[in-house]
Amino acid sequence: MATTDAPRQRAPFFDLSNMRGDIFGGLTAGVVALPLALAFGEASGAGPIAGLWGAIFVGFFAAVFGGTGAQVSGPTGPMVVVFAGVFASLSGNPALVFAAVVLAGVIQILFGVFKLGQYIRLVPYPVISGFMSGIGCIIIALQLSRLFGHEPDGGGTIPALTAIPGAVMDPNWSALTIGAATLAIIFAWPKSWAKFVPGALAALVIGTLMSLVIKGAPILGDIPTGFPSFIMPAFTQDTFLIVLEAAFILAVLGAIDSLLTSLVADNMTRTRHNSDRELIGQGIGNTVAGLFGAIPGAGATMRTVVNIRTGGQTKLSGMLHAVLLFAVVVSLAPLASQIPHAVLAGILVKVGYDIVDFAYLKRAHKGPRWDLALMALVLGLTVFVDLITAVAVGVVLAALAFVKKMADDQLAHFRAGDPVLSGDEERELLARAKNRVMLFDFGGPLSFGAAADLGHHVRDRVKEHTGAIVLDFSRVPFLDVSAARAVETIACDAKQAGKTVYVTGMCDNVRKVLAGLNADHCLPANTCYDTRIEALRAAVAEVTSGGDAGGEPAAGGAVQPA
Repeated sequence: MATTDAPRQRAPFFDLSNMRGDIFGGLTAGVVALPLALAFGEASGAGPIAGLWGAIFVGFFAAVFGGTGAQVSGPTGPMVVVFAGVFASLSGNPALVFAAVVLAGVIQILFGVFKLGQYIRLVPYPVISGFMSGIGCIIIALQLSRLFGHEPDGGGTIPALTAIPGAVMDPNWSALTIGAATLAIIFAWPKSWAKFVPGALAALVIGTLMSLVIKGAPILGDIPTGFPSFIMPAFTQDTFLIVLEAAFILAVLGAIDSLLTSLVADNMTRTRHNSDRELIGQGIGNTVAGLFGAIPGAGATMRTVVNIRTGGQTKLSGMLHAVLLFAVVVSLAPLASQIPHAVLAGILVKVGYDIVDFAYLKRAHKGPRWDLALMALVLGLTVFVDLITAVAVGVVLAALAFVKKMADDQLAHFRAGDPVLSGDEERELLARAKNRVMLFDFGGPLSFGAAADLGHHVRDRVKEHTGAIVLDFSRVPFLDVSAARAVETIACDAKQAGKTVYVTGMCDNVRKVLAGLNADHCLPANTCYDTRIEALRAAVAEVTSGGDAGGEPAAGGAVQPA
């Protein structure tokens, strides 16, 4: 069959092949996003209108420039928790607060430009589960006082928790009644009804109508209308580090949140997203949002799932979701002034509940205990310290645990012995050497985790034997600096003990590392062989004849895998 190398056609920037599904998906996602955007805006401290504009700007620009077709972006629980802390720490100064948002967007763009998306996705699942569950707990803690008609104390999670008993003892009965009704509606709303009216939207409408009958519950009050004003970011020398730290936290969290949602979208649509382009799109959206006083956002899992299930597949659906919210802001913003705080608090309690990883917690005791301990540690640090500390500690501990496990596996293989030899001649040679030739078969990549113990183990074995050592690197595709120094130590110890070191199977990568670090100065060039059988012949010839390295084969030896 003849084949042709026709030039590949670039996919169109806007795919119109799924127009009907994208319209339904985008409009449905917009309806779902409306109450959440209002609630997130109120919880952030910047006001409900800032939440709506955040959903509009981030949702539109992240869809246009992002790398996940069906992704719907906007304010999310994790981002709002961090932004609320930034808003409080910077005393609500718009120039400083939104400078952090703009800078976070720029950092995300740089993440994408320098192709760091693949590394951000390497955060282990227990760490992700821990900080997401911790954020869910924070959201719930911050809203409990509002359910009883009181505003939570500023300053973080602990003050909010300490304020709950006082709110419970002195409730605003109107707010508590409306909040309880909101929770009942949003938790009990049938899934079959949710196809037509989302539970959060139903709770928002019913709770607001209840407030017109049950007077006395705190409401949002006047909400600004019209297009938001441009805010020029600014910071001083004294506030630069605070703004930079806040921006970095927002950027990293937004990147992780968005890419996790992208993976969910991939699984549902059987497609593959472009993580670096997605980060650039999210960065552009957050940059624009910050310039107009809107709260930052990320890829929103629930809204993305709703979009896909109702037919959305391309970026048009995410753009239409933002257009719908824009129309609501222009026409219906004054009506939102009657929404009670307790209604938004009830909606956010459900959001926090959904973020907590109950699926893992129910089965965590059946998995590795270390993973459960790591998840619990990250959760605690997220709630009682801060998010960046929780993620940093979690990633470092997870990496160390992985390195320790790999090192233990390497050393276990090293100590267990290698009974499989490549042929009868090797067995004969090692048998005839009578433990005067030691064969060290490195079982795979040499990591820094196993390097120190590896050197000590070989040194101890060398003391017990006389003759020659054969180091087989056939299964070592690479080694790091620590492993190179361990090899250097093995070779130098053998040389000082008067033993010849034979090397076989060393690939170019390993050879370059050893040569570049001058770690091969105790490895004579004339004892390097391409195959293990050649090295064994030379080593056995030396110990049995007492001659120079490279002589004719004679007999005997010991096997030591590394």
